[in-house]
Amino acid sequence: MIQTPDTVFQSFTETASPDQGPPRLNKLREVMRGDGLDGFMIPRADAHQGEYVASCDDRLAYVTGFTGSAGFCIALQKKAGIFVDGRYRTQVRAQADTSVFTPVNWPETKPADWLKDALPNGGKVGFDPWLYTPEQLEAIEKGLKDGGISLVPTENLVDRIWPDRPAPPHGAVRVYPEALAGKSHAEKRSELAKALKASGHTAAVITLTDSLAWLLNIRGSDIPRNPVAHGFAILHNSGKVALFVDPTKLSADVQTHLGNDVEIAPPVDFTKALTTLAGPVRVDKSSAPQAVVDALETAGVAHAFDEDPCVLPKARKTKAEIAATTEAHLRDAQAMCTFLCWFDAQTPGSLTEIDVVRQLEACRRDTGKLLDISFDTIAGSGPHGALPHYRVSEASNRTLQEGELLVLDSGGQYEDGTTDITRTLPIGTPGDEERAAYTRVLQGMIAMSRVRWPKGLAGRDLDAIARFPLWTAGQDYDHGTGHGVGVHLCVHEGPQRLSRVSSVPFEPGMIVSNEPGYYREGAFGIRIENIVYVTEAPSLPGADAREFLAFETLNFVPIDKRLINTVWLSREERDWLNAYHAACREKVAPRVTGAVREWLLAATEPL
Repeated sequence: MIQTPDTVFQSFTETASPDQGPPRLNKLREVMRGDGLDGFMIPRADAHQGEYVASCDDRLAYVTGFTGSAGFCIALQKKAGIFVDGRYRTQVRAQADTSVFTPVNWPETKPADWLKDALPNGGKVGFDPWLYTPEQLEAIEKGLKDGGISLVPTENLVDRIWPDRPAPPHGAVRVYPEALAGKSHAEKRSELAKALKASGHTAAVITLTDSLAWLLNIRGSDIPRNPVAHGFAILHNSGKVALFVDPTKLSADVQTHLGNDVEIAPPVDFTKALTTLAGPVRVDKSSAPQAVVDALETAGVAHAFDEDPCVLPKARKTKAEIAATTEAHLRDAQAMCTFLCWFDAQTPGSLTEIDVVRQLEACRRDTGKLLDISFDTIAGSGPHGALPHYRVSEASNRTLQEGELLVLDSGGQYEDGTTDITRTLPIGTPGDEERAAYTRVLQGMIAMSRVRWPKGLAGRDLDAIARFPLWTAGQDYDHGTGHGVGVHLCVHEGPQRLSRVSSVPFEPGMIVSNEPGYYREGAFGIRIENIVYVTEAPSLPGADAREFLAFETLNFVPIDKRLINTVWLSREERDWLNAYHAACREKVAPRVTGAVREWLLAATEPL
C-alpha cells in the first residue's frame, strides 16, 4: 500500500514558466536599453553563492524557465544564451523556449568568448555586484581583454521587471548542540582568530551561510533542504564576531547561546560596517560578492584575498560529527531498506515516479527523526534516468514500465547528519546493455571505495579511478565522481570534491560522495552512490614508510545484485561487495523486523 501523508516536503508542481520567458526577456531588454546597456548577466546565485536559492533570488528561472541548480544567462539585445554544464543539457532544452534562449555548453564555452562573438563591435554588459564574486568577474574580464566589451556594475535589472517578486525568507534560527558539533563556537572562534593573526589579517568577511552556521553552532530555515540562515559576518582576530542577520529570527535562547562576543545587527548595516574596519581584511574572492570589495576599496580599507577561514576546518569533521552522521546514515539505511522491501513487492506498471518519491519520504518520516529531505528526490525511470538532476513534476510524472531502470537519488536532513544515497533499481527484467553499463559503474564505485593513496592527493588525482571501467568501453559521465557533504548542513559542501577540477588535498575527516554513473539520453540512466569519509589507512606488511589515506563508508544499504554481470567481477571486487553486504546485514538487521528483515537478509546473501 502506498503511504500518502497529508504533507510532504517535496512539491510536484512545475515552478518554471517557459512560456513567460520571451515576454520577460523583452521587458528586460527594454530596461537594458533605457540604462544604455547592451547586455545583462543573470546568474543562478544569491549574495551568499549558495547552490540553492530562496524563491526571491531565483531570477534565472523567472526569466528563462530553467530551474537547474547551476547555470547562468547572458541576455543581449538580439540573442540570449543559457550556459549549462553536462548535467542540465537535456533539461534546459525542455524548460526554456529555445527559439529565444540558446543553450550554451559550459564550461567548454567561456562567457567571454561567447560575448566577443556576439558583440564583435564591443558594448557594455551589466551585472549585479552582489551576485558575482571577484574571481568570477576576473576570469570574464581577462577573457574580454582588448575586445571592446566592458562589464558595468548596476542594480539588478531583473528585480525591476519582477512585480510579484517574493519577499526574502524569514526562517527561525536554532541552536546546534555542542555534543554533535564536537566544539563550542567559542573554541571555533578562538582557533580561527589565532589563524587570522598569524596571517596578519585584522578580520575576515564571511558570506557563506553554511560557514556562519558551522562557526556559531546554529542552524536556520531560510532555504528549503539546507538548514542555514541568510546573513553575513565579520570575524575579528580577537575572536569576536559581528553577525548581520534579521534579529527577529533569533529567539532569546539563540541570543543567550551566541553570548556577548557575538554582536547582532540587521543585514542593512553590513556594508557600512565594512567601511569602518581597519585592514587588512581577509576576503574570499571565490565566494564573497564583488560588492564587499567595492565597499572596502571605496572606504580605503585594505583587503587581502584569502580563503574563508571556516571552509577547511568545517570540512575536517570532528570525531563527534563523524559519530553523529554515522548514526544518521544507519537510521537512513533503516528507512531505505523499508522502502526497498516495499518497492520489490510492486509490479511493473503499478507505480509512478511520484508514488516512489512519496513512499520513500514516508519511510524516512517513520523514523521520527526526519527534519527535511536533503534535496528533492531524484526518481528517474526509463529515459528520465538519463537526466542526472531530474525532478519529477505533475507534468513529467510517468509510470515505471517493465524492462526499465529507476535511478533513485535521495537523502534526509536529521539533526545528527545529512544523508545522500543513490541506488539504481530494475523494473522487471532490463536488457543486456543496461546490465553491462550497471556492472561497469559498480566496478568504478568499488574501485573508489577500495582505493588507498599517499597523503597530499586531491580529487583530480583520484577521479579517473571510478571512470576506468567505463572508459574501457568508450563510455563516461559528465559530472564529478563526488561532492563534499555537510553534517546537518548542505548536502553539497566544499572545498573537497572527487572531480578532475578539484585541487584541494583530502584530509582525515572530510566527507565526500562516491557516485559514478552512466547516462544514455532518451533511454536509461545508472548511478550508484555511497557517502564515504577520509581516514588514515591501516598499515600494510612491506609498505613504504609514508602516510596513506583511505575511505570509510557511511551508507549501508544493499546494492542491487540483479543487474550485475557477476562473471565480470574480479575476485577482489566480489570480495568487497560480499563484505559490504555482510556489513549491511550486521549493522541494519537489528533495526528492522518482519518482512523488511527477511528482505535485507536475502538482499545481502553473498555472490
